[in-house]
Amino acid sequence: MYWDLIVIAAIIIVVVCCFRRFSSFVYVVGIIDIFLRLVYFFAHNIGVPEILALVNRVGFPASIPDVINKYTQDLLATVLMWCFFGIMVVFEFYVVRTFWHKKK
Repeated sequence: MYWDLIVIAAIIIVVVCCFRRFSSFVYVVGIIDIFLRLVYFFAHNIGVPEILALVNRVGFPASIPDVINKYTQDLLATVLMWCFFGIMVVFEFYVVRTFWHKKK
C-alpha cells in the first residue's frame, strides 16, 4: 500500500499551506526523516518481535530516501535524492544557527 507516501505528502502539503515559509518545510522534512529513522531503529533493535512484526506489517519505511527509492527510479530518483540532500544541508544550517544563537 502507498500509505507511507500518502502520509508524508499530506504532512508536507499541510505544512506548506499553514506555514508559508521555506524554513517550516525544511524542518518538517527533517522531523519526518528523523522520526522514520527512530522508529526503524527502535523496531529493529529493541528485541521485541511483536513490535518488529507490526512495523514490518505496516510497511514503515526506514527513511525518506527509502521512500524515494521505493517509488522512483533512475534519473527521477537521483534528482529527488539530490533535492533531499539539499534540504538536509539547509536543515543542518538551521539547526547549527539555532544552536549558536542559543549559546550566546
